Formats: sequence, structure tokens, C-alpha cells
Amino acid sequence: MKRLIPILLSALLAGQTLAADLIDTVRQRGTLKIALEGTYPPFNYREGKTLTGFEVELGQELARRLGVRPEFVTGEWSGLLAGLQGGKFDVVMNQVAVNEARARVFDFSRPYTISSAQLVVRKNETRTLSGANLKGTKVGVGQGSNYADLARRLDGVEVKVYPGAPEYLQDLASGRIDAALNDSLLIPFAIRESRLPLKAGAPVGSTATMAIPFAKGNPGFKRAIDQALLAMQQDGSFARISNKWFGQDVSQPPAARKAD
Repeated sequence: MKRLIPILLSALLAGQTLAADLIDTVRQRGTLKIALEGTYPPFNYREGKTLTGFEVELGQELARRLGVRPEFVTGEWSGLLAGLQGGKFDVVMNQVAVNEARARVFDFSRPYTISSAQLVVRKNETRTLSGANLKGTKVGVGQGSNYADLARRLDGVEVKVYPGAPEYLQDLASGRIDAALNDSLLIPFAIRESRLPLKAGAPVGSTATMAIPFAKGNPGFKRAIDQALLAMQQDGSFARISNKWFGQDVSQPPAARKAD
């Protein structure tokens, strides 16, 4: 019996370690490991060697309020959620839309952006293009994006897949495709940076909420990041960061977001 006591204690302690909430792990480590693409302006991208963007600044503020330092990890979108599931980092901050399939695998923070899919068209476009009348058109989308899946569900649309926004915006301006589809929050920035004769078109589909995914079974961590995000919204910090990058509070529904 005496020999069993140390074994039982070890098993109990091991169980407690395994059951530790992520917030305890993060605070003990002193860092919040945040995964993002680093190639998705204005949300997260590099200026030279420096990571910047809306989600980078938001991640920095979130980590500060948790009492730790942010540790950013960059990677391709296709591997971010798989890496999170494998425990390579604590959270992903990369405009991750909340849906049923993802919610079965991860828990999510309170939403921090609300957006919708939106068309991009040429400035001299005379047709009134919308999700309901794209039959017979060619629509450009980014490879592996939610918008590629959405475009394939539109009736009679020929979907053209590109590595990213610069490529399909160039083809759109050149007349090789009729429209492009992307995030309503990204489009004004992308058009401005491209310096091409393009404009934002009609929204497509319903709005989507974006939040921060993390491993299930961490109620303390969820409570901590939800409280931090709420406090940012209440004290104006979130609006300050949002207005810097978008000129509006992106936590509010996109009632009428248009670019000239």
C-alpha cells in the first residue's frame, strides 16, 4: 500500500497537469503564441521585416491585457488551423470565420470583426453585377479561400483561381475576368494599393463573424480573452486600432461599406 501512494500521487499530479487551463500555461510561459499568415494586408503583413496590420496590433494589445508578451508565428493559411489543432500555437488571428464545422473542433472568442463577401468590378462597369445575376461571368478568387467555395456555389459562374489578390485584380482591370470576390473589409485597402481602375461592387451572401479559435476545454482562457476583447471595446482601444486600419469600427455590422 505504501508503494502505491507515490504512484497514485504521481498519477493525480499528471492528471492535474494535463487538465491545466490554457490561460495558466500561457501565463506561466509568459507569452501568447499567435499564428497568422503575415501576407494578408491590412489584417497582417510585413513592412520590410516587421509584422504589422490590424490583427498584429490587436494581438499585441490582447497579450498585454493578459499580462504576457505576444509571440507571432507565420505560416500559410492552409496550415494554420491544422497547426492549432496540433498544439503548435495558442490561437489563430487571421480573419477566421466562425462556422459549425470549425466550432466542432475549436472553441472561439467573442467575435471581433463582422464582414461579408463582396464583389470587385471595373470602374467603368456598366452592368449591375450581384450574386443573383453573375451567370455567364468569370469571377476571380484566391486559392483555398472561403470566397472560392462561395463562388463555386453561384449559378453559372466560371471560377478562376489565383494565388492572391494582386493577380486577380490585375486580370480584372485587364478584362480577363468580369469580377473578383473577397472580404468587404479587405477590398478598399486592396484597391487602393493596386492603383488599378477598380471599385467595390455588391455584397454577396450573408455577413460572417470572425473570432479567435483555440483548443477546446479551456474555459478560463476563453473567459480571459473575452474579457480582454470586451474591455478594449468599452474603453475605446478597439475602435482606435480599427479606425487606424479601416476608418470604421469593424466589430459593427457592415451596413454600407463602399469604396470610391
